[in-house]
Parts: sequence; C-alpha cells; structure tokens
Amino acid sequence: MPLVRVEIKKHSDPTFAKRIGEQIYAAMRSTINVPEHDNFQILNEHDGEHFIFDPQYLGIQRSEGLVIIQITLNEGRTLEQKKALYQTIAHSLNSQLGIRLEDVFINLVEVKKENWSFGNGIAQYAS
Repeated sequence: MPLVRVEIKKHSDPTFAKRIGEQIYAAMRSTINVPEHDNFQILNEHDGEHFIFDPQYLGIQRSEGLVIIQITLNEGRTLEQKKALYQTIAHSLNSQLGIRLEDVFINLVEVKKENWSFGNGIAQYAS
C-alpha cells in the first residue's frame, strides 16, 4: 500500500500533476509489485516561495521544473527493486512529460505493515 506525495511548482497545465501521478503508479506496478487499484496519491502545487530546493546539491543541476516524490510503503523491497523503481519513474517522466532526469527527486519511506489503516479504524494488514 504505497502512499505517494508529489510536490511541484505551480504548472500552467492543470492536469500536469495528475499525469505525473499516473506515471508513478504505472512504475510502481511494473517494478515493485503494487496491485491494481492500490493507488493513493496527494498531488500538491506550490508557488515559488513555498517550494525551496538547492539547485546543485550533490552536483545535480536542478531547475524550476523539479518534481519531489515521496512514497511511503511497506518495508521489504530489495535494493534492486528500489533502483528499478527510481529509474523507471525518472525515465517515464522524462519520456512522457518532458521532465528532466535531474529534476526527479524521489524519497522512499518504509514502514511496517501494521502502520496502515485503510478505513473503519481497522489495521487491515496487522497480524
């Protein structure tokens, strides 16, 4: 059950953030075995004063087109799966939406399965 947060600077195309989310969901399905219908996303657009980043941290030249993606998910994916996810997201955002590879920032937050409640006040994944 991933929960995806996408943060971008306000874009002229009102569908842009949603299209980013669609690419991320497809990448998660193909690389880390996310099941169909397991799609929960929070898409945020910010003005420039509320979207702060270092344009050259670690020698990566970022632009105003930066996309910050945070994915909270169950722990247990392999390093190879995570690397495949990063690459698939970055390359699909580049090829499908023209987002520069340098502008794709991804952070995974891994949690134990009992840390989710999908509704009804029940921890559906707790054993």
